[in-house]
Amino acid sequence: MNLSATLPLAMRGLATLLLLSVGLSLANDPRPSSVAEQGSWRTAARHSAGIAPDPVRFVDAAIVQVYAAATYGWRGYFAVHPWLIFKRAGETAYTRYDVIGWGRGSVVRRNYALPDGLWFGATPQVLVDHRGEGVDAMIDAIEAAIASYPHADEYRSYPGPNSNTFLAHIGREVPALHLDLPANAIGKDYRPVTRPLGVSPSGSGLQLSLLGLLGVSIGVQEGIELNLLGLNFGVDLNSPGLRLPAIGRIGLDDAAVSDRSAPLPR
Repeated sequence: MNLSATLPLAMRGLATLLLLSVGLSLANDPRPSSVAEQGSWRTAARHSAGIAPDPVRFVDAAIVQVYAAATYGWRGYFAVHPWLIFKRAGETAYTRYDVIGWGRGSVVRRNYALPDGLWFGATPQVLVDHRGEGVDAMIDAIEAAIASYPHADEYRSYPGPNSNTFLAHIGREVPALHLDLPANAIGKDYRPVTRPLGVSPSGSGLQLSLLGLLGVSIGVQEGIELNLLGLNFGVDLNSPGLRLPAIGRIGLDDAAVSDRSAPLPR
């Protein structure tokens, strides 16, 4: 088969995957079923999802978790907002960090909302759950990564830098997290035009990306992922699955988990 015949076939395949992904995202909408229930962004639910371990009950455990939830409004069908929480052994409260695109000053916010709160009505999903030995040292590395984030004074929802760019930076700087941001974490692939080549967002591979609009990532956590205008398509080999835009992922659970001696509450 020659190149002129292969390219149209590949584009049709990607278009089919995109339509499938959007359809699944619409079908799996995690938000309230009606506009009246969801309300405006001012009144949307922000209460605890009940998925973070009780920090008082597990006072002796160091804990790091990363969450992602559908963004507010129609964008939630295509993208997620991630954040990170942690506590050291002996602490009885979590510290939360995420990037927020509104307000004044640095876009990196500390304790902007509840550690495991709904994101404007959307229930978060656990991407990373590390506890126990070695996690205090991991937290030190995370705090250093937060301090070194190069885009603390700029924000663009598309193609970045945004909240996903922030978590991708932490993943690169702290590979022990084993952070695998989903394919619909738009902005995770953002790289300045002066540095198109570098470590992949999980810290486990390589990435070539032009402003997060065109590129490819290959890594232990990501598998193989192609980025076209912020729409990501790929195959995850670590935990077998398809990486798709809008829906994010289809396949086995890919959460990075270590030391579950402090189980999630039921």
